[in-house]
Amino acid sequence: MTALGSKTAATPSATPPRLMTRKRWVIIWLAFIGLSINYLDRSSLSVALPFMGKDFELTATQQGLIFAAFFWAYDFCQLAAGWYVDKVGPRRSFSLAAVWWSAFTMVTAAASSFWSLFAARFLLGVGESPAPSTAAKVVATWFPVRERAFATSIWDSGSRVGAVTALPIVTLIVALTSWHAVFIIIGVAGIIWAAVWWKYYRSPEEHQGANTAEVDYIREGGARGEASDDAGAAKLPWRSLFKYRTVLSMMFGFFCLNSAIYFFITFFPSYLVKERGFDLLKLGFFGAIPGICAVLFGWLGGYLADRAVRAGASVTKVRKTAIAGGLAGGSVIMFAALVPEAWMALALLSVAYSSLTVAATGIWSLPADVAPSSRHVGSIGGLQNFASNLAGIFTPILIGVLVDQTGSFVAPLAVIGAVSLVGAANYLFIMGKIEPLKVKEAWTQQ
Repeated sequence: MTALGSKTAATPSATPPRLMTRKRWVIIWLAFIGLSINYLDRSSLSVALPFMGKDFELTATQQGLIFAAFFWAYDFCQLAAGWYVDKVGPRRSFSLAAVWWSAFTMVTAAASSFWSLFAARFLLGVGESPAPSTAAKVVATWFPVRERAFATSIWDSGSRVGAVTALPIVTLIVALTSWHAVFIIIGVAGIIWAAVWWKYYRSPEEHQGANTAEVDYIREGGARGEASDDAGAAKLPWRSLFKYRTVLSMMFGFFCLNSAIYFFITFFPSYLVKERGFDLLKLGFFGAIPGICAVLFGWLGGYLADRAVRAGASVTKVRKTAIAGGLAGGSVIMFAALVPEAWMALALLSVAYSSLTVAATGIWSLPADVAPSSRHVGSIGGLQNFASNLAGIFTPILIGVLVDQTGSFVAPLAVIGAVSLVGAANYLFIMGKIEPLKVKEAWTQQ
């Protein structure tokens, strides 16, 4: 019987029924592929740029400005993107976003100057802005609480997979053809994925492949759907979310996390080439190690978090342990520029990136954990992602300026490590209990 048919009563259970379909896992792995392409698009320039010297003569500061152009658009569109995701739903928001970002990825191949490259990156950022909030909404809609962290770790690992695969894929394409072909090929992949997502994605109740047992399991496990929303909470205005300390803490904490993560998305390849003397072959092979570690430990962290919730641990304890512990572990990035050998730097960067990824899994579980209704999951995801990507604006510029002024990466990595520790303290001591936000009646009438 499909999800559109009549349902029989089911007893809530942490163990999935044997005859239950598993369409939620197909959905989340499809979202993973979408996020992988999303991050492959945005990371491809950072890998290709060191080998575009014959066409572009850019200082480190100019490179930082080009990297930041993406985040200026991506970040300030987050506020509207979260609202848009809640308004139109994941099917439409993800498909249209993928078409947009793929188109401007291909436009990058036609860039011929600083300003044309700047414009292409800016418009790419506009198109990519709905993606993470959409994925968070998908998890909230399709997964019970006891599976939320692992499902989040899957789609969030797409960002790491995209960044990791950018190294061998881009270097191979550059070696065989030219840097122009990189952006054409990746853009076409995004268009194909958008068509598949539009064809396949539906909500659990509307999906022809999800049977009654799976839909009941999802809903009884605490997934967020309009049918279970409190009427008063659903009316909470978007602007009232800023009145909650929990939301403000989420915004600040995610800013701290991304201050470290965006080093890996922007200047990491340049660091290996310029500071550690990596050539094209070494960059494509050894440069992928931190990202591979991050993907594996992100999945492990999500799995262990869900296992702890199923064993009876509170969501607050599980999320704070993963997030604060991950940020603390990420602070070892400050030592990577100090060690004498390249393999030592790679080891430290692998520890840092893996720890930060575990933290990110917990952070992206929070919108579904704290949203007062299903209509606020995307909005809260957009708010925290807006704050986090302010780091995408400032961090590349800061790194570029400090590298130009000091001639090394010691100072910028020290700053990034310190900010990670501040972020850990924020989640431990500022954020309160992790639960759906309580709605005051007066706030719903504004």
